[in-house]
Amino acid sequence: MALLGGLVTLLTLGVWLYGLFDVLTTPDDECRGMPKLLWIIVVALFFVVGALAWFLLGRPRARVGGAATPAPPGLGGVLPNPSERPRPQPPRGPDDDPDFLKDLDRRLRGDE
Repeated sequence: MALLGGLVTLLTLGVWLYGLFDVLTTPDDECRGMPKLLWIIVVALFFVVGALAWFLLGRPRARVGGAATPAPPGLGGVLPNPSERPRPQPPRGPDDDPDFLKDLDRRLRGDE
């Protein structure tokens, strides 16, 4: 029974610390509902209930892909479009390199 109590305590502490650090690392202009300083106070004083309130009511909403959309009031600017980011090119194998293939063909024919 003591083990269960210890696990519940660790889980509670983990949720509270994660909520507190999440509030602290969120930019001021992205907090919903209340100013960031008030969210810090709520999460610090009301422990898990404050952290759950932050997750449900204060945390910024996830940004959705697609076309660039106007930011909600107070955020200013336009949210970036993830599809416009440059994509890394996959590695090119030697069989995709035209110069390598020409050289290989020349070597196979014995034209060196």
